[in-house]
Amino acid sequence: MNMRKLLVAASLLGLALHAGAADLLDTVKQRGTLKVALEGTYPPFNYKENNELAGFEVELAKALGQKLGVKVEFTTSEWSAILAGLQAGKYDVVINQVGITDKRKETFDFSEPYTISAPQLIVRKDEKRVFNSLEDLKGKKLGLGQGTNYADIAKAVGGIDVKTYPGAQEYLQDLALGRIDAALNDSLLIPYIVKQTKLPLKPGAPVGALEKSGIPFVKGNPKFQAALNKALADLQADGSFAKISKKWFDRDVSKPPVAR
Repeated sequence: MNMRKLLVAASLLGLALHAGAADLLDTVKQRGTLKVALEGTYPPFNYKENNELAGFEVELAKALGQKLGVKVEFTTSEWSAILAGLQAGKYDVVINQVGITDKRKETFDFSEPYTISAPQLIVRKDEKRVFNSLEDLKGKKLGLGQGTNYADIAKAVGGIDVKTYPGAQEYLQDLALGRIDAALNDSLLIPYIVKQTKLPLKPGAPVGALEKSGIPFVKGNPKFQAALNKALADLQADGSFAKISKKWFDRDVSKPPVAR
């Protein structure tokens, strides 16, 4: 093939690739569904009740789908693999309390934040030792979710025996059984554990700065990002977001907590 034919072929290939690179909003609208991934084991955010998905993020996802004019199709995944699945195109978004970090923003774009919270320790109800900071856990065993940014926070301290688990259910059970000394998770999760579960656990100390969580999706979809942010803003403007939030947390979690 001569040079001219090569250039023509390359040009046609480029046009085809460009034509195929539809914005995610167009894909979602044409398909009629928004594919949402979540753990399904992370109450009160998302979990199964009578074999049906329930929780704050399940209701939020459905409300966003209504604003976008599409149905919502849920996929469950262990946290350790959920972002890799998003990158591989297995679903459109992850709605699973994903912290907005600089590292993750290298790979994904995010919606505006929909929760603001802080890392917080979880300890056993009969715990007599005082853990006011992560430094107090040096030489101790700390449980947390595999692939979470909490692992980076804990490992940065040094000297902590960090144990990672597929999800919250596993490390909370180990904490209750005394196999680890404390656990670390989102402060919004703690009141639910204390109120709803029968595990002998209680809130520990806040151990980090306020964090914002948003909805990640593959980069290069500005129309989808704008539509998603508008849907979130509309839910907040008409009171729907606050209603869903207060049902699960007794407050609007898109606002910083009044006191920590």
